[in-house]
Amino acid sequence: QVQLVETGGGLVQAGGSLRLSCAASGLTYQTYAMGWFRQAPGKEREFVAAVSWSGYSTNVADSVKGRFTISRDSARSTVFLQMNSLKPEDTAVYYCAADLGAVRPRTLESDYTYWGQGTQVTVSS
Repeated sequence: QVQLVETGGGLVQAGGSLRLSCAASGLTYQTYAMGWFRQAPGKEREFVAAVSWSGYSTNVADSVKGRFTISRDSARSTVFLQMNSLKPEDTAVYYCAADLGAVRPRTLESDYTYWGQGTQVTVSS
């Protein structure tokens, strides 16, 4: 059974930092890229960042470029989202997702096979 479990969300003041983690299980011997998406209240879910299977290639949304960094560990089963200089508009539920069979970091929600339950990030002004 595949599981993606996100941790690290919380409440932070504007200008602060948070680090999200997502641990994947049940995907041993599979190839998959991983990504982060977010959904703010009343808005559609949007792409934030993705990392390739190797971990060497990333894709980051323009809205967070220069502030957010995505990475994955050497075992390739955990992905991180380092979020710096947070803004109130970053407030959302953040979801981790696995793109099964993909090598490159893709940006479309429909590309992703498995999803975590989400973690709330709230940035106060």
